[in-house]
Amino acid sequence: MNVADDVEQWRPSELRGSGVVLRRHRPENLPQVIRWYRDPELARLTRYQLRPMSVDEIERFFSARLMADDGIAYAIHEAATDRLIGLTTFSALDADNGSVLFHITIGEHDAWGRGFGTEATELMLSHAFERLGLHRVGLSVFEFNERARRAYQRAGFVLEGRLRQAIARDGRWWDELQMGALREEWLARRGPRAANEARQALEPVR
Repeated sequence: MNVADDVEQWRPSELRGSGVVLRRHRPENLPQVIRWYRDPELARLTRYQLRPMSVDEIERFFSARLMADDGIAYAIHEAATDRLIGLTTFSALDADNGSVLFHITIGEHDAWGRGFGTEATELMLSHAFERLGLHRVGLSVFEFNERARRAYQRAGFVLEGRLRQAIARDGRWWDELQMGALREEWLARRGPRAANEARQALEPVR
């Protein structure tokens, strides 16, 4: 396998579903990412601090995480219109133990509750387990973010634990929930054909 093949295996240019398409970020995505990361409602649902991120902070994040040559980060596009609606990434790769952390943001409010987040999550899990051969994908979500919790459960994540009263939000304390998905569980959900295809995808090229 040459270097180009290896890069395409690790970080393909596109992951396509029926409702969403995940594509590598382009510089012109930055204005929308800035708008999302300065959205007070998104901050309430996903960030530990409610203060708005500065434009400089977002630009550094965009460059270091979303545009990084060695990162797995995608822009989420609505398949029917090609509209950019969110972003998703893996972080904290632990190659020795085959694990990674998952993150997703659906930035456009009118795209919430339409199944786009669930499908984007499933595409990322398929990539992790069927192409990369990882063992575990984990995430954290605030207890009150019920829409995200349901989407993660539909995609195959299960509740593993909680950090009790870790988040002060809306005048009270909330837990931060830890969720995870395992490769064998994912392949069992997908059926024997997916398991066989995943095994073949990980076989070395002779």
